[in-house]
Amino acid sequence: MDIWCLNLVFTDLHDLSILSNISERLMIMYLGKVVEIGHTRDIITRPMHPYAQALIAAVPIPDPAYERPIPNIRGEVSQPIDPPPGCRFQTRCLKVTDICRTREPSMTELEPGHSVACHLYT
Repeated sequence: MDIWCLNLVFTDLHDLSILSNISERLMIMYLGKVVEIGHTRDIITRPMHPYAQALIAAVPIPDPAYERPIPNIRGEVSQPIDPPPGCRFQTRCLKVTDICRTREPSMTELEPGHSVACHLYT
């Protein structure tokens, strides 16, 4: 019996409902930086980074009667060629603190296989 190992990288795919059906691990990026990485089910059910939380909140529900609240995200997307100092999501984050504006967060493993780059967890 042949066993196949397949690795795929999807870029610019914001419909996480598709990824949850075709991937075992998920990496969320914002302006070219990884903000969260882990098992797809863990990120879908327990997103930790505020950007990942906003992405999950924006996943469409296939029920026209269901009224999903608009994700709580603000501000303008920064230019990738000239990102802000510190955390790249800080201009849009509702949980921003002073350290977010000056220091880029490092990846922190919150549980085995699930890491996040956010000062809320350091």
